[in-house]
Amino acid sequence: MTRNWRDLLLPAVFVLLAALTRWPGLLPPNFSAFYALAFCAGAFFPGRVGWWVPMGTLLATDLILDCYYQFALGIDAFQIYQLVNYVGFAGLVVLGRWFGSHRRWLSLLAGGVAGACIFYLLTNTAAWLFNPFGNPEYTRDLAGWIAALTKGTAGHPPTWEFFRNTLASGGLFTGLFAAVLKWSSAPESETAEEAESAPTAPDAEEAPEPETAKA
Repeated sequence: MTRNWRDLLLPAVFVLLAALTRWPGLLPPNFSAFYALAFCAGAFFPGRVGWWVPMGTLLATDLILDCYYQFALGIDAFQIYQLVNYVGFAGLVVLGRWFGSHRRWLSLLAGGVAGACIFYLLTNTAAWLFNPFGNPEYTRDLAGWIAALTKGTAGHPPTWEFFRNTLASGGLFTGLFAAVLKWSSAPESETAEEAESAPTAPDAEEAPEPETAKA
């Protein structure tokens, strides 16, 4: 039961929650559970599962959202620039692999927050460096890079608000996911410790031989 709980149900719940946080208008911009999903999947989920859970969910939700923007709202959403997000989330999986599930909860929380910050720096630096929309406000110098990280473009919320939401959601969902995963794995650890500490029965060879009856 513990194995099914951890290996099947928990990833499904995390995937559903992460997908819901991406729905437009449901939460503030950049307030997403995906940072925590990628980091915790790398830290806790073994083998390929740690990759296909976050990356597969990202691909599926991107296709749904892009179709919604493209055909319902008339916005050209299929952009090659989205590949930067995949690089960022793959980096979070690698960071989670490096931390591992054996770390304490506070260490995992710090790792998730750090990963969310790295993701923000990567994606906004890419927006400044490649400047895909030809934005004149992102000049190719230090001032343009700082503007991309803090001020953003006219007509949109400042990017420091996006960073605030990234930081808050990265910490909130990483703390939640890591706590649940550690709690769910605790019975397995306790069972293993009890099995190791249980006394073993003496070997048949060491058992005393019965006394023979005297004549």
